[in-house]
Amino acid sequence: MKSTSRSIRRDLITAVLLFVGVLLIGILGYRFIEGWSFLDSAYMTVVTLSSVGFGETHPLTPKGRVFTISLILMGLVSIGFIVNRFTEAFVQGYFQDSLRNRRRNKLIKNLRNHYILCGYGRAGRQVAYEFAAERIPFIVVDSQLDAIQEAKQKGFLTFMGDATLDQTLIDVKIHDAICIVASMPSDADNLYTVLSAKALKPELRTIARGNSEEAVVKMQRAGADAVISPYITGGKRLAAAAMRPQVMDFVDGIVTGSDRSFYMEEVMIDQANCPYVGQTLRDTNLRSQSSAMIIAIRRLDGELIPGPRGDTELLEGDIVTCMGTPEQLRTLIKSLIPIGSKMPRLPRH
Repeated sequence: MKSTSRSIRRDLITAVLLFVGVLLIGILGYRFIEGWSFLDSAYMTVVTLSSVGFGETHPLTPKGRVFTISLILMGLVSIGFIVNRFTEAFVQGYFQDSLRNRRRNKLIKNLRNHYILCGYGRAGRQVAYEFAAERIPFIVVDSQLDAIQEAKQKGFLTFMGDATLDQTLIDVKIHDAICIVASMPSDADNLYTVLSAKALKPELRTIARGNSEEAVVKMQRAGADAVISPYITGGKRLAAAAMRPQVMDFVDGIVTGSDRSFYMEEVMIDQANCPYVGQTLRDTNLRSQSSAMIIAIRRLDGELIPGPRGDTELLEGDIVTCMGTPEQLRTLIKSLIPIGSKMPRLPRH
């Protein structure tokens, strides 16, 4: 596809240069054969090539008439070549693709606080659907043309390239991203992507797919914040669905999908923004303000407090996991992080 585009572009440039060359030959020819001024020479050249039927600027000598015949023939050839090249470019969608590429490049250039999804296979496709359902800004990176075309058809922003290369990650604005998901089929590719991402932006949240327990361990050593094994996770969910079907239905209903009534979100407590640091949940009165449920708190040292009680304090660096309707969660998040400070992604309506 890229080679075809380059070939069409080269032919279009050649056609334009050919026509410009014929114009210059005509101007210089009349200038030196007939001794006309540059303006008269240019006028006669344009009149001759356009075939508008105007008379001669000055009477032509026999040499000038022979030159004019040659110029007409060269003009027919060059204009025919131009028409042919431009028609082929239009039929093959070159101009439409150019417009789409410029629009895509502009969107990529303006990306901020986005997610990078590397790999649009079976797992990556599902990740993209979930991101789209949550209206999260993201870009799909894949080295396979078929995958990129499929993602484009779904309306996703795409970039064709090798995600294991630093330059590819730089091109998709990794320094402005907040998370990268390495979801390629190859463990080696995912590992290289994690290493590249962490080297370029150490604080970037990195999620990776691992197909084996050994791969999971290696990616964790490489700095991945979370490593998901489709087989291990899938097996656990199969067992849970068999033993606790209603629980799994409920969890799936609040974690994934675009038609949910309830959502789960997490908010980091930052002393610079949150007015409730050091206060207990009872003192904050968050439940009565928003009606959203705080179902867990993870301390900065990793301690998990499930079902926190009223005397549980909110501390700097806490990750608060909450559940409720989109409006309830919006109210809760705005209470924890007042408007004007750096807001997290809010649940959609």
